[in-house]
Amino acid sequence: MTRIVAGESAVPQRKRAIEAALAIGLVLLIALGAVVGSTVSRNSEAQAVEPAPAAELKLGYFGNVTHAPALVGIKQGFLAEALGGTTLSTETFNAGPAAIEALNAGAIDAAYIGPNPAINSFVKSKGESVRIIAGAAAGGAQLVVKPEISSAADLRGKTLASPQLGGTQDVALRAWLADQGYKTNVDGSGDVAINPTENAQTLKLFQDGKLDGAWLPEPWASRLVLQAGAKVLVDEKDLWDGTGTGKPGEFPTTVLIVNQKFAADHPDTVKALLAGHAKSVAWLNEAPAAQKAAVINSALQESAGAALADDVLARSLANITFTLDPLAGSYPRLLQDGVEAGTTKQADLSGLFDLRPLNEVAAATGSTAKISAAGLGQN
Repeated sequence: MTRIVAGESAVPQRKRAIEAALAIGLVLLIALGAVVGSTVSRNSEAQAVEPAPAAELKLGYFGNVTHAPALVGIKQGFLAEALGGTTLSTETFNAGPAAIEALNAGAIDAAYIGPNPAINSFVKSKGESVRIIAGAAAGGAQLVVKPEISSAADLRGKTLASPQLGGTQDVALRAWLADQGYKTNVDGSGDVAINPTENAQTLKLFQDGKLDGAWLPEPWASRLVLQAGAKVLVDEKDLWDGTGTGKPGEFPTTVLIVNQKFAADHPDTVKALLAGHAKSVAWLNEAPAAQKAAVINSALQESAGAALADDVLARSLANITFTLDPLAGSYPRLLQDGVEAGTTKQADLSGLFDLRPLNEVAAATGSTAKISAAGLGQN
């Protein structure tokens, strides 16, 4: 029934009733739309962050024998095969800090690198930039000098080189000189001048008599000894007694790192990379010497533009241990060396390592030994 009030017709009343009903319906539709929209939005966001294999993995490495797991992994196809449908693209670098810059800028996703640049990136980003996911090489670094230099006492006033300021050999050189009582500064001044120089230039400058020595990774230490008449003043393996690692004479020279966001977005791709990396390390430890030398030299020809003399390559390989263990227990010392050298700041390294995917890959091959993060991450 429609109630009619004096002076008012039934039509406006019915009109207002219809309008009110329409308004209520519109509110309900809007509310329902908001609920549906919210649900769709949440589902879309969940789908957007769902981990999936990457379309491409951009990998950085150096044309050094200490990066042989990368050289072999690329040359023999171990990495590309393990990555499956993910395209592998590569870029070569001369030293760690440059590779870190590229990784932080998104130009590469993962890299074979020395431990100190990895530490520096982790410290500067407050733990947000990189994770160390495996070891690659231990050993293979020496301080080589002119023949007339017979002890640390002869180095005062001399000029030495390292591959790059803040790199692993640069920090090792500065730390060792400090232990000998010398002061060095990052600007090149001090009791001993340190000139960060590209390795190929270091060889030429030493041959020209413009450098007194250099702390170098392989094959450059061997090249200066065998091709430029240098002699070994310090073999870095003699400075490591196994404290923290239980492996005397072994120290990390090359590790495999990954951009933290890339690892979170593409865990399956990281695990695939590690599978290829593990195959490369195993091959390096099992292949006959002649086959190993041929493959590494072919890879160096492609990545660095030149193969090595047989004696240089043989000496280099004799100084290096290829291993999946990043020797995490050595990192407190590496950090302290960087602090004292003035190339990094004191920091907590907890979270630097994520060795869970590596240990899963190792377990899949039948290994029962778990590689340790030494309390600095997950394993």
